[in-house]
Amino acid sequence: MNTFSATLQAIHARINQAKANVGRNDTIQLCAVSKAQSAEKIRLAYNAGQTIFGENYLQEALSKQALLSDCQIEWHFIGPIQSNKTQPIAQHFAWVHSVDRLKIAQRLSDARPLHSAPLNICLQINSSEEVSKGGASVAEVATLAKDISQLPNLKLRGLMAIPAPTKDLAKQHAQFKIVGEIYRDLQQQGFEFDTLSIGMSEDFEAAIAEGATIVRIGSAIFGERTMQTRKQLE
Repeated sequence: MNTFSATLQAIHARINQAKANVGRNDTIQLCAVSKAQSAEKIRLAYNAGQTIFGENYLQEALSKQALLSDCQIEWHFIGPIQSNKTQPIAQHFAWVHSVDRLKIAQRLSDARPLHSAPLNICLQINSSEEVSKGGASVAEVATLAKDISQLPNLKLRGLMAIPAPTKDLAKQHAQFKIVGEIYRDLQQQGFEFDTLSIGMSEDFEAAIAEGATIVRIGSAIFGERTMQTRKQLE
């Protein structure tokens, strides 16, 4: 039996229970965060039914995409974006979750191949206002969303956030609630948002309770990443 089958079934069961707890019956997508994981592991997860994978590091992702070109994988870029990396990101991914500047969005739009579908975009917001963390500020997100929504070759889908990590369940809910409120406020302003990318291995159930439509889960699927695993991919 594929070693990932039981793991993925268990995670989907937790997702469904978290939905049931708050009376949700909509679809929540599982993005398997595969950074620092081998192409072989990704293939096993794919063969177990997982089709959406999120990568943080461009060169590592491109290498794995080449090895897995026979798989119908939907690749999501979820890491920080440098200006000189926008062209290959625009060419090789279906989604980008981590756009936090107009300049980056413009470059992605310019580099998106015309024969491809529009690149799906989420705006990353720094909802906890952490100095060390990327993301647009809460104060600027509406203006940024307006400007990006007018760019060709992009489809603005919603928001992404990585709140400060905590094991305190009440704090998890409180932090995700802030993001959810910003998301719904932007919807009320007329933005056609349908995606809220929040929640990771340690807190995705709280994120679902506060409105997540995509959860990004890595270690709960692949196990903890090690320095040895990372070095093998460099």
